[in-house]
Amino acid sequence: MKRWYKQASAASVAGGFGVTLDGKALNTPARTPIAVPTENLARAIAEEWRAQGETIDMHAMRLTRLAATALDRIAPDPGAAIQEIAGYAATDLLCHRADAPADLRQRQDAVWQPVLDWAARRYGVALQVVESMMPAKQPPAALAALRSAVAALDHFTLAGLHGATTASGSLLLGLALAEGQIDFDRLWATADLDEAWQREKWGDDPLAAKRRAGIEADLRAAARFLALLR
Repeated sequence: MKRWYKQASAASVAGGFGVTLDGKALNTPARTPIAVPTENLARAIAEEWRAQGETIDMHAMRLTRLAATALDRIAPDPGAAIQEIAGYAATDLLCHRADAPADLRQRQDAVWQPVLDWAARRYGVALQVVESMMPAKQPPAALAALRSAVAALDHFTLAGLHGATTASGSLLLGLALAEGQIDFDRLWATADLDEAWQREKWGDDPLAAKRRAGIEADLRAAARFLALLR
């Protein structure tokens, strides 16, 4: 899409803060006016639009897309998003450890276990750790408690949590990020642990690096989105 506007600015609107393009309200793809809870988030979205060149690259505007997801997809039907996000608890990345080699398992235990310990304290859950790629049989009470925690969140936080959880493969990492328990650097180091270990042993390749860059960008955007909501 060719850029048609000159100015992008944050503005106070009904229900929060919006973005204007040459004075006209920015809408989502479903024609919902952008209205986010904080001025800082609105300013960051406006900056994404100011940063566009002659052609608008919607894929690059990750904060805009997260806000649109919150307004168009999650707000009308939060149950679907809650179900999808909470479902990651049954197959959480942090619960699947290597049985070998020993140095990888030691690294997983050192980096991943503190997040599980935090979740146990915060939500009163004890998820099972397995040495297999097959899903663990997690306690129903633990899954229900985590689902309740997800269901209690507003639609904007759910959008950021969805982005973090799906990109990292871990609901626990997403919740820790949403609650300000970890920052982006720790989030990325934790989510990328297995692949980082593999790169150390066997090197990298262009396709893997491209895929990883996309995941890192998605996680960075989710982390920034959630931080700007606070």
